[in-house]
Amino acid sequence: MVDRPHPRAEEIEELVRNAELRDELEPYYDESISRVNVQNWPLRVENDFLAAMLAWEMAPILPIYRWFEPELRPPRPEVLNDEELHTILWDVIYKLYEKRIILDYTDHLSDRELYRLIYRHILPAREKKIDHATNYLHWDCSYSEGDPDVWLRYYASDAERRAWAECYRQPLPPKCRPPYRRQLPKDPNGELR
Repeated sequence: MVDRPHPRAEEIEELVRNAELRDELEPYYDESISRVNVQNWPLRVENDFLAAMLAWEMAPILPIYRWFEPELRPPRPEVLNDEELHTILWDVIYKLYEKRIILDYTDHLSDRELYRLIYRHILPAREKKIDHATNYLHWDCSYSEGDPDVWLRYYASDAERRAWAECYRQPLPPKCRPPYRRQLPKDPNGELR
């Protein structure tokens, strides 16, 4: 007779959770799910992945200002003096962070330019509101106009600049230090910008 250890309660809970997640994901099943090989993952990691996928599939698409209760509707930039704008800007930055929205590549923008970008482009943007503790929405503030010049000038590494120049065969802008150094909240998962 072979003496097999009994599964621990946590293992049984993980197996049950896995079955529940797979059942809930069934209506959304497509090739993107089958392309991920989860066979070598611990069950807890697989469950975290499946829970994140389910959160993505079920998330409503809303303007970011509606992610807040009450809605995040700061004053128009043109009605604020510099001191008021600075204070409100940092309040908005921290409120965005509370909703796991990270502002990346902002050090080339003055406070007024950053506030204007948030007010005109970020807050009205329609995005999936994913309520999952490990999901962060990163907003690339260097690419708001669709031109890579800002990123290349201020943020790209030398290797990234060389690779871009080789790929696109265009001249590079001069490399510069961003003029407005800030310490913004960062993604605790390690993504540093």
